Amino acid sequence: MTLAIVLAAGTSAAGLTTASGEPLADRLAAQLRRAGAAEVRFAATLDELAALADAADGPLLVSGTDLVAHTAVLRHLATSPVGPTVALVLTDPPVPGRTAVREERGQIVDAGTLDALDGDATGVFGGALRVGVDDLPTLAAAARAAAVGARPVTAPLGPAGDVSPLPAAGDAGPGNPGSAVDRLVAGLAALGTLIFAQRVRLLVAHRVEDSAGLVAAEAAVTAVDEDRAELRLSVKEKDDFFSTYFVSTWSPYVVRLAARLRLTPTGVTVISVLFALAAAVLFGVGGRPALVGGAVLLYLGFVLDCVDGQLARYTRHFSAWGGWLDTMADRAKEYLVYAGLGFGVSHAGLGNGWALAIAAMTLQTVRHMTDTWYGVLHDEAARRPRTTAGASGGIGDRLNAASTRVQADTGSLSYWLKRTVVFPIGERWALIALTVALFNPLVSLVAVLVWGGLAFAYTGALRTLRARWMWVPVLDTVDATLHRDDGPLARRLPVVRPMGPLTLAVLAALGPAVLLVAALVGDSPSALRLAVPVALLVLLAGGLGAGAAHNGPLDWLVPAALRAAEYLFAIAVGVVGGAPGWLIFGYVFVLTVHHYDLTARLEKRQTAPPLHAATLGWDGRSVLLALAAIAGVVSIGMATLGAYLLVVFVASVVLAWFVRPARSARASAAPVGAGGVAPR
Repeated sequence: MTLAIVLAAGTSAAGLTTASGEPLADRLAAQLRRAGAAEVRFAATLDELAALADAADGPLLVSGTDLVAHTAVLRHLATSPVGPTVALVLTDPPVPGRTAVREERGQIVDAGTLDALDGDATGVFGGALRVGVDDLPTLAAAARAAAVGARPVTAPLGPAGDVSPLPAAGDAGPGNPGSAVDRLVAGLAALGTLIFAQRVRLLVAHRVEDSAGLVAAEAAVTAVDEDRAELRLSVKEKDDFFSTYFVSTWSPYVVRLAARLRLTPTGVTVISVLFALAAAVLFGVGGRPALVGGAVLLYLGFVLDCVDGQLARYTRHFSAWGGWLDTMADRAKEYLVYAGLGFGVSHAGLGNGWALAIAAMTLQTVRHMTDTWYGVLHDEAARRPRTTAGASGGIGDRLNAASTRVQADTGSLSYWLKRTVVFPIGERWALIALTVALFNPLVSLVAVLVWGGLAFAYTGALRTLRARWMWVPVLDTVDATLHRDDGPLARRLPVVRPMGPLTLAVLAALGPAVLLVAALVGDSPSALRLAVPVALLVLLAGGLGAGAAHNGPLDWLVPAALRAAEYLFAIAVGVVGGAPGWLIFGYVFVLTVHHYDLTARLEKRQTAPPLHAATLGWDGRSVLLALAAIAGVVSIGMATLGAYLLVVFVASVVLAWFVRPARSARASAAPVGAGGVAPR
């Protein structure tokens, strides 16, 4: 249940009356109810707000009394899926007594007066925020500190947190904005709370000081068609080139139709999977009509892939399950298309299509893993003081500044080149559709591999330089063995600290890589069966870094390196053991599904998937494959292990998304008997 609090302290707008004769605060309370708040309370002081935060058992919506906005603005804030704690951010010019903010990648990394931000402000606080349940104690600490004219300086160590003296509460000195809600959000930021920014686009939101400002703001709200703006807002603000100009120009019409048909985002996701599956089948069948038809279906499937997210934003129907399913479906669709292309190449006698499909899937998965952890690295660096994020100057600093300039120059040639060269999903699907329709599946797979390889080299080189400059150990503050997907064997191996976990992970990939190359170029791959244990020993060297601190500037690459090592070993064992290409592809596909499931949870700071221990870890799975190779039953071993992992994955999904939530719902709905115990 969401509780909304209208905070009246410290603002001159508390007594303003709207054009309809209704007090502004009362209208705001009514809007908060329409935005989804189950209850609205008024707090006259920050101490009252702190008491309400202490007693709350759900997220809080907090707003000052000076906000004039479309109801949709508050609804977007209340339902924002970006994170538990979100603040409204406006582009209005900063004024005395208001909090300015500095954003990095959608996160508020600093908040205070304009002078305190030393010219780095990117926007101003919009006077409203949503606070997640886990951040409520911090909210209460910030409120109590602001109430006595003090500024929190560190994460709270107790109920009240650490504070430092400030000028009197009414002053608007550095770090101490005047109104209560402004001091509150500045205090939250000072306590290290992860606050995401909710920007206002197309709709209207203004903070007002007097009657003239109120009249102007109300006129601006009336001038905008709220529903039409919401439909346009369903499209991502900054998308890739192909999505922007070849999908989003007409997909909002599909979104409106889907909403009228009462389709859910999950339903649209399922339909898009069916389109991609049909395209993959046509690519495998071959023949010009089938290839052209498959290309059309692939394009339409990508349109629906965009529509599911746009529909979720338009209807504000977000869920953790829907987000997870969308992520997993995107990868499954793409790799099913690779499978169809690979089969089509082999079926047409154009070459070893399965080898190309396996290479494309492996390359794309490893790329995604580096993308994930570099994003975490960048976010962590943005939240840290600049003096500790890296030395000033140098090539990393210049690259960072250049990237920021290009990203800010929206719509320019350099902006689109930067977004296109990294080969995002829209461009991948467009390239596949065009090349397969105009040429054949072989050209399509080769094109994907070439562009994907160049994009990987480009992003890898630039990110390496920037990461060495930022020097942020993102894996040093989490359970690194879980992020690495270590099994029981790797966790028990001795630690070799001098070499570092990244060096060991790269070394682990070299053994399987050499074995694979030897098997591919040799006349008799089966003759290398005795070399499999040697490659396994080299692979297991990656486990020697499991217990070491992952605090190097490039250690964010460790999970991706270990993924590459495991995939290369599985492929090499399959080639040496004479397993059919489709079976090797299927086994690696199951591995990628497991790893995407793990990554999708961990990047959102969620717990590991249920039954994670049953997946055996990269080391355990590789040992079993090696034993199958030594015994001469690689195909049987790979099929059995792949089927087992698939069953574990499905069971884990059912437990995580259906069984456990149902149990929690039943437990929370059970009547409580005497003594607070639910009767049996």
